Amino acid sequence: MPSKVTYSMDVERRLFRPAIIRWYRKNQRDLFWRGGNDAYAIWVSEIILQQTRVDQGTPYIARFLKTFPTVESLASASEERVLKIWEGLGYYSRARNMHRAANAVVQDLGGRLPNSVDDWQTLSGVGRYTAGAICSIAFDHRVPVLDGNIKRVLARVLDLSESIDDGKVTDSLWEVMAHLVDGKAPGDFNQGMMELGSEVCTPRKPSCANCPVQKHCMAFANGTQLERPIRKKKRKVPHKEIVVAAIFKNGKYLLGKRPSDGLLGGLWEFPGGKIEGGESHPEALVRECEEELGIIVEPGDLVARVNHAYSHFKVTLNVYRCRHLKGRTKAKVHTELKWVPPNRFEQYPFPKANHKFLDLL
Repeated sequence: MPSKVTYSMDVERRLFRPAIIRWYRKNQRDLFWRGGNDAYAIWVSEIILQQTRVDQGTPYIARFLKTFPTVESLASASEERVLKIWEGLGYYSRARNMHRAANAVVQDLGGRLPNSVDDWQTLSGVGRYTAGAICSIAFDHRVPVLDGNIKRVLARVLDLSESIDDGKVTDSLWEVMAHLVDGKAPGDFNQGMMELGSEVCTPRKPSCANCPVQKHCMAFANGTQLERPIRKKKRKVPHKEIVVAAIFKNGKYLLGKRPSDGLLGGLWEFPGGKIEGGESHPEALVRECEEELGIIVEPGDLVARVNHAYSHFKVTLNVYRCRHLKGRTKAKVHTELKWVPPNRFEQYPFPKANHKFLDLL
């Protein structure tokens, strides 16, 4: 392992840490969950912001905490209610894991949130980063955090010529952060590193002139800051062509609830699936409805063609209004089926892609 990765920064720590903390206290964004030691609010905010921008996630955090102000209120809610409040954020496993974790806290810990990194990591959906963030911010524990923003900051400070996606490099960066956080105000230091990566040491146009640790940055000194961090080449994102059946009968549409343990688990959707080789859209609709629902439908007009991107693939949804010809519905791939009038759609949590055509129905 190159020495730059495991560089201890012994001398710099005495100057580096205070510079980050001073800058953070002066420049931190005014986010309503900051400034306190409410471990529950910090937990909620950290989970929501894991794969969501702060500007996008802030209203969701506010809505989530208003609806579920305590861990007990979250635990007592139905999964469907939690998913409805989460609706639109994506990565729904985060919501399901929080719900499971809240139940574990209430049932196994008497409603008392953990106060150690190890105990937090026993809860569903809580990894090393989230546990470290909660414990350093809420309990002032000297424990490290490492997210994408901090990786980028360290890659530039240390001028890393190795990919930050490499597991051994990541392990070494955890060690560097464990070394740097060991001092006063660990929560402010950790948040300062995150904030620096988010607001100053940005991916494409780092604002080096405004960086509080510019003089400690080896990449700036070497003129390589725009070349850092090194990332592994991303794979080509696959694309899936999907047919969706908006089956209308007696003023209602047929909806199916997805299994909780899969992609978009617990959400409601219109039936459908991937087009197989050589199939026309009507042929795919008839086959999917028979396979998934046990019924025969007659495809009608195209209602909408919707493009949507997930983290690892993209889809095009071809939404057709369909007529139920014969057969009794049976949930073969869904956990539940319901006939729902359009004026009650807002009561059900849908995948974000479905919201792009709901109004057309």
